[in-house]
Amino acid sequence: MPFRIFESQSYPGGHAITLEEHGFRFDRTGHLLHLKNPEMRKLALEWIEGECLQIKRNSRIWSHGTYTRYPFQANTYGLPPDIAQECLLGFIKTLLEKKQEQPTNFEEFCHLHFGEGFSKHFMIPYNRRLWGVHPKEITAEWCQRFVPIPKVEDVIAGAVGLQHQELGYNANFLYPKEGIGELTKGMARTLPEIEYMRAPYKIDFRQKILFFEDEQVRYQVLIATLPLPVLGKLLDHSTPEIIQANQQLRWNGLYYLDVATSCPSGNDYHWIYVPEEKYPFYRIGCYSHFSPALAPPGHACFYVELVNREEPNLDQLTPQVIQGMIEMKLIQSPNDIHFVRPRKIDYAYVIFNHAYFPALRVLHPFYEEHAILARGRYGGWNYSSMEDALLFGQEAAQKAKTLLSL
Repeated sequence: MPFRIFESQSYPGGHAITLEEHGFRFDRTGHLLHLKNPEMRKLALEWIEGECLQIKRNSRIWSHGTYTRYPFQANTYGLPPDIAQECLLGFIKTLLEKKQEQPTNFEEFCHLHFGEGFSKHFMIPYNRRLWGVHPKEITAEWCQRFVPIPKVEDVIAGAVGLQHQELGYNANFLYPKEGIGELTKGMARTLPEIEYMRAPYKIDFRQKILFFEDEQVRYQVLIATLPLPVLGKLLDHSTPEIIQANQQLRWNGLYYLDVATSCPSGNDYHWIYVPEEKYPFYRIGCYSHFSPALAPPGHACFYVELVNREEPNLDQLTPQVIQGMIEMKLIQSPNDIHFVRPRKIDYAYVIFNHAYFPALRVLHPFYEEHAILARGRYGGWNYSSMEDALLFGQEAAQKAKTLLSL
């Protein structure tokens, strides 16, 4: 069965790419491979022709002027005693109350599972900074897999410095030595011709025609990985119900900084969560701790994810970021900065607002009915890992074969 692959950019990979500048290599923030599925693991390793590193997560939270282990809710050791006490008492109170009601939003989820202290000092402020909206505007359904809920023994062990277990879905990961772009470049090499810089301006979903500037392409099945709101706007003569559902979708963009330094990082952490409002960033990761090959010897490179969703004024922002990095002991002085590059991701995080599930219950069946398979993190409109993206692609191919009766 003939098929064609259209890519709107001049390269494969979407956000899973690696940029190179002056001997430094930068991904589009952290892109790591948490491969649980044996088939996906085998496939990914075949695509990555170079060395692939197996890494144990080393992440921290920076708050109250100190580092504590991740996740915050199971590692209060090292916090100021009054903060640790507040967190532990709040957690114990939730256990004693044993509330049975289901949370209606993410803020209620945090208070129900972690208590007032953990919610106040990390869960609420950090997630407000990450998502760009208050957690009460987000449903509770999205987080079961991605937010670790510790057992009582984990919280106790973490309070006295005996927490040796790594909690969460991303405790171990694989990473290509030369950057995550090695994965997608390897994948592209296994495919027939990819038509780059090709994006349709209209889709006739009734006649099954893609409209490009230079041609019209008929299809039997369309697999679409572009963001779901963009797909909706491409539909020719859409229905009022689809237009309304499409307008219910929310997301945030992300500005971040790629930072190259002329010195090594002051610690060995892979990434650091920052919940406190005084900092203009909510997370900093160190690319060169994923792989030393991403920076020249004696240097380091970081990604700094910014809270403000507006285009950054570097003259004002850079000194604040540098001061934060000095306080966090990542660098010693402004002279350690080699260069800073601002970057933007238009669709960074799907927001699970309260209209999220009702909208998807309208949109996805409609697309399936018209042989359009909207898949991936952005086509499927979800919060997911890189392995999930591979599995989404596999499922889409199998579904397409079924629709084509192959």
